[in-house]
Amino acid sequence: MLQALSRIGRRRVLQVCTAVTVVLGLLLWWLLPLGQPAPTGTLTFSTGVRSGVYQRYGERLKGDLARDLPEVSIRLQTSEGSQQNIARVATGKADFTIATTDALATYLRSGKPGADRLRGCVRLYDDYIQLVVPRDSEVRRVSDLRGKRVGVGQRGSGVRLVADRLLTAAGLDPERDVTPVSAGIDTMPKQLEDDRLDAFFWSGGLPTSAVQELSDRFAIRLVPLEAALVKELQAAGGSARYYRSAMMPADAYHNAQQDQSVPTVAVSNVLVTTDRSDPALTEAFTRTVIDSRDRIGREVHAAQLVDLRTAIYTDPLPLHEGASRYYRSVKP
Repeated sequence: MLQALSRIGRRRVLQVCTAVTVVLGLLLWWLLPLGQPAPTGTLTFSTGVRSGVYQRYGERLKGDLARDLPEVSIRLQTSEGSQQNIARVATGKADFTIATTDALATYLRSGKPGADRLRGCVRLYDDYIQLVVPRDSEVRRVSDLRGKRVGVGQRGSGVRLVADRLLTAAGLDPERDVTPVSAGIDTMPKQLEDDRLDAFFWSGGLPTSAVQELSDRFAIRLVPLEAALVKELQAAGGSARYYRSAMMPADAYHNAQQDQSVPTVAVSNVLVTTDRSDPALTEAFTRTVIDSRDRIGREVHAAQLVDLRTAIYTDPLPLHEGASRYYRSVKP
């Protein structure tokens, strides 16, 4: 009798242990992120000039990426802007970048190396074209720049692309009717302040710190880019269709705008990678961009404008597989 009870007791203990093991296994399966391994390796993110919005945004995003992707080493690489950014990613010299849609469309139409491999992850925020002059300048419209020394951005920038197009739309030859100065937002404000420039173009999110700081120490004005000029710009067709009329809010640059909104041109930005990028990494990168919007937006205002409802629209680029996974995962 005792032996039978002992056997029943051992069997009951084994049954209980088995049940506990199953429960613990199910609990671990539920709690731990099993499945695909976490992304690892090194990632290069091409940004922009040091005082521009691309670079400031990239610096803050890097911290969030490091938290969300602890096994990935993230390297920021400054650049001249959109055109150089696109070329770097398309040719494998960088993994992710930000670029304007007009610059992307131009690269695609030109059939440059790696164009067919480019993919979009997130439609970010809009760039506003800013034509900055001293407050007492005689320049009231783009056509008044004839004979002036004009900062037109660096050759690898999106600024250079749109500045040349705006000058042409205003009836000016960008090489002959003005004295074009190749410079970035890191040097153009000081050149204007020192009377080495009569005006400069900038394309960036609002407010751009370099323009804000200039307006705080030097009297400047923003030249209106009227709707008629935008129509002339769009008439060129092709990648120019990505430009649209917009208004710079009156409070973008308080000192420069004197509480007046300013008509201008806007073009959207896209987070860019290629089909070489690992889907799991791209999904995680996309998630971090969306989740970090409010935190980064407190320091870089343009980041507040990232919107999940429109982020999926990365035209002219097809959506990357990893980004598509993310949007499916958060679809209501």
